[in-house]
Amino acid sequence: MEYRYIGKTGLRVSSICMGTMTFGSSTDKVEAFKILDMAYDRGINFFDTAELYPVSPKKETIGNTEIIVGEWLKTKPRDSVIIASKIAGAASGWFVPPVRHGLTAIDSFHIKRAIEDSLRRLQTEYIDLYQMHWPDTIVPIEESLKAFDELVKEGKVRYIGTSNDSAYGLTKANETSKNKNLARFESIQNNFSLLNPRFFDELANVCRRENISLLPYSPMAGGVLSGKYNNDFVSDDVRFSIYLKEKSKRVQAMAHRFVNSKTLEATSKYIELAKEYGVSPVTLAVSYSKHFDFVASTIIGARKHEQLEESFKAFDFKIDDELLKKIEVIQKEILYPMG
Repeated sequence: MEYRYIGKTGLRVSSICMGTMTFGSSTDKVEAFKILDMAYDRGINFFDTAELYPVSPKKETIGNTEIIVGEWLKTKPRDSVIIASKIAGAASGWFVPPVRHGLTAIDSFHIKRAIEDSLRRLQTEYIDLYQMHWPDTIVPIEESLKAFDELVKEGKVRYIGTSNDSAYGLTKANETSKNKNLARFESIQNNFSLLNPRFFDELANVCRRENISLLPYSPMAGGVLSGKYNNDFVSDDVRFSIYLKEKSKRVQAMAHRFVNSKTLEATSKYIELAKEYGVSPVTLAVSYSKHFDFVASTIIGARKHEQLEESFKAFDFKIDDELLKKIEVIQKEILYPMG
């Protein structure tokens, strides 16, 4: 098992992290325990959740994922498990979080409310990595960081991170931490996959220079890279089939961003490339997302424990220079022809 450090922290995590966002919705407690135990037994010590989970977020299910993870956590030695969770960001142009009556913000009040609720649901005295689920464009980052810093000093949080952030946002936060002597974001959790390598644009440079770790989520691009959307028949209960039926135009637009002619064409080529190397497209996708030096741990997900084996094979399959060049050709020809 390969372990890597997150940023400049003492958090030594497995190169694959077990995500939990389906727990309490499409994955019930019994199946969730099977997934968590299977990951733990395989050597995974890093588990990611959020106050907002499960997805799709609904008022009546908010927090259920942390409750399930917390009940499972009691069955293991606490210091053998590294737990990450997140506070929901402020309402944005496309999404109002159904938590704290939709009035969320990354300010001192909400950070303190959110951490207490997460600690209670997780049945633990501390969270190893506490993350901002997405940036707050109104509250000054200095106020947010001061509140996070207090949690670290109180021992309720060991380290902090951000998610869905930009190069500007990460740099601004990092410089504020330096200037104000506050706990800094040691990680950034952003989308990064064979179909979405945009992290290279500038964020990778920031992470390398400042020793901040990427924790990629959705290495399977929401399941697209499995090839299931390339089939003639696509089940009605898969994520983007559900999203395309939503009334919200923004949710439909998000689905089209993942499932479109370019992503399906690229996926078809990745499937053939995976066959050439004798692995599944799942193994290829997870291996790619954990390949780079700025990545600490790649977050995978599953609705059923049987889905995990192909992801676990990425522990042993390595992306060599020749394969990487073939991948880059597909990305340039199809996804970013002007790049």
